[in-house]
Amino acid sequence: MQVNRKALVVYYSRSGTTSRLADVLAGMLPADCEPIRERAGPARREGVRGFARSIADVVWRRRVELEPSWFDVSRYEIVVIGTPVWANCACAPVATWLAEHARQLRHVAFFCSEGSHGSEKAFTQMSQLARISPVATCAVSARDLHTMRDYALLNAFAAKVRRRLAALETIEWTL
Repeated sequence: MQVNRKALVVYYSRSGTTSRLADVLAGMLPADCEPIRERAGPARREGVRGFARSIADVVWRRRVELEPSWFDVSRYEIVVIGTPVWANCACAPVATWLAEHARQLRHVAFFCSEGSHGSEKAFTQMSQLARISPVATCAVSARDLHTMRDYALLNAFAAKVRRRLAALETIEWTL
């Protein structure tokens, strides 16, 4: 079976920050891009109650019901997964998505948006759920966004992912 040497960016975004980062990354790679969507819809996470529910979901490690993916994850050489950091964890929709798709993932890279910290624990959690280590990680903090450092961080991250894809293609040609 021929595998497309392409990247897919999947992400969840409550406030829009992770969505913006995902769109920029998809353009830099280039990659297909897909949001992770909950069956209950975005209203479940809106406002103060939605924020509290979001934190409770990660603290209690609750699985959420997701809409089916648009793309066949197994057709991609690398899947780049983005999450906001909630209570030092990947958000519940991303944790659920990783648990559901772990067997289909060949290679992964992780990125997150965070207030000021928590990315390392979130990346460790994501690695455990995916059952593989990421080829690259990128944490973008609120300070990075405020100082406009986010684009440079994403550019360096995308370069690592592109190099990994190029190396994988070279390996396939030599086999």
